[in-house]
Amino acid sequence: MTLSQTEHARLDAMMQSLKAKAVPFAMATVVRTVNATSAKPGGKALLDQGGNILLGWVGGGCARGAVGRAAREAITSGTPQFISLRPQELLKSDGLSPGELRDGVRFARNGCPSKGTMDIFVEPVLPLPQLAIFGTGLVALALAELAARFDFKVTLSTPEGAELVHGQGYETRAGFDAVGGDFIVVATQGQGDLAALRAALLSQAGHISFVGSRRKFQTLADKLSAETPEHVERLQAIQAPAGLDINAITPDEIALSILAQIIRIRRNREKVSDE
Repeated sequence: MTLSQTEHARLDAMMQSLKAKAVPFAMATVVRTVNATSAKPGGKALLDQGGNILLGWVGGGCARGAVGRAAREAITSGTPQFISLRPQELLKSDGLSPGELRDGVRFARNGCPSKGTMDIFVEPVLPLPQLAIFGTGLVALALAELAARFDFKVTLSTPEGAELVHGQGYETRAGFDAVGGDFIVVATQGQGDLAALRAALLSQAGHISFVGSRRKFQTLADKLSAETPEHVERLQAIQAPAGLDINAITPDEIALSILAQIIRIRRNREKVSDE
């Protein structure tokens, strides 16, 4: 069984909806079959974090358990999974056992009477890391435009009362309250510095950086420490000045140094999670 054009369209629509809602999911694709199997090469299905099929077809009950486990593993680890369902006799003749991982392939037993073999590739589709930028200056705008090309979901937050600046590849919102993000860059540069830092401190962002000199940041940090002593430790973790030291001068160069630092942090986190 393969998907019709209508089913493919429904699958694409659901994928776009899940991505827009930042919901993690997995795409399972049948890449090879041998002998009788209910699913055929090209069969696809979307699965949620629990391994449940949301839409599509990659086989009946004989395949769903193994595909569901692979989907859960793929979403949790962020790493694609390749599974090969084979009848018990074939596994035994090849010296394999159900659940065994060999050369990047996870083998599973196909208990269906058809005794067919089916290989399925399961790919995780995870939400893009969120980058929130505070400010409307040249550095903020350059960073928003640049980061949008590097697989970040970018939000540019402007000070209250400031004119909204629209660009391609990122969202714009007024004010710094209720902001989310894995990374926050405070690039207000004199236009709402304290308000932006307060909002950043209250966020769940794993990394916060400040565009400005160490002296300027320390002055602001001293004020905030006096206001809210409980944020002293979080203030000390803020990267100031933001970015890698590449002797940047222009707004574009500063934006590049900031994004390079964020990408390095992002990749280091992924490397640790893979180990």
